[in-house]
Amino acid sequence: MDRPDALVPDADLIEAARRGDGDALDTLILRYQPRVFRFGLKMCRNVEDAGDIVQETLLALARKIGDFRGDAAISTWLFAIARNACIRRRRRSKFAPPREESLEGLETGLREAIADPSTGPERAAFGHEIELQLTAAIDTLEPGQREVLVLRDVEGLSAPEVAEVLGIQVDAVKSRLHRARLLVRARLAPAFGAPPASAPASGCPDVLALFSRHLEGDIAADVCHEMEAHLAQCRNCLAACDSLRRSIAVCQAAPPGPVPAAVANAVRASVHAALADMRRGAPSAD
Repeated sequence: MDRPDALVPDADLIEAARRGDGDALDTLILRYQPRVFRFGLKMCRNVEDAGDIVQETLLALARKIGDFRGDAAISTWLFAIARNACIRRRRRSKFAPPREESLEGLETGLREAIADPSTGPERAAFGHEIELQLTAAIDTLEPGQREVLVLRDVEGLSAPEVAEVLGIQVDAVKSRLHRARLLVRARLAPAFGAPPASAPASGCPDVLALFSRHLEGDIAADVCHEMEAHLAQCRNCLAACDSLRRSIAVCQAAPPGPVPAAVANAVRASVHAALADMRRGAPSAD
């Protein structure tokens, strides 16, 4: 493979790693490490647990890449492993520890999606505040809603892929997703100049629920036309839908942020040790 690592498709890296190409395996690990860490951090809300989840997940990648047949996307496979690791940690303690760190600044695309009119330091401060509010909003979701929203709107998995990760039906994924989106929107709405309440006004349809379902392709064309006609004459509902669109854009544009050096170094050391054991024919530790 003579292309830059960032341009090499997952499928090519997986095939090379299955043949024993250590560089390809390292590239896969580096590619998915930030996303797995972000998922672990949002689900466990603890840096130490998130680091353990990254290590466990990427060790599984190194040990089992030879068995991976591509029946699902590698991201689906890795998030399923990470999710199971999160569940085990939640079962050990009734109360999750508080979140210990925030992510880095938002990408330019996120700031454009927010469409704040300020510039310079004020704009940067606004973006950082939205980031903190998003983190707080996601943290308040119950675990079932949180994992669906993170996998769908933050990590970008399709609804069927989320269903595969969680082992539930697609309809259940979408039901949780719509509720989670409205709860997050309610927390972020004041920053966008929209009312936080998600209940429709008297005489208005539930445009927020309809709009979320529309984004998943789940409303009929005639219902969509009716919603568009209503939005054209109801400024309050139009503002509410716009705030939902912006809150989802915030989720989608949030960067993974850097993996702490200690976590990255621990992952690298454990993966190399596991591979060395495998080459010597030693049994791997669970």
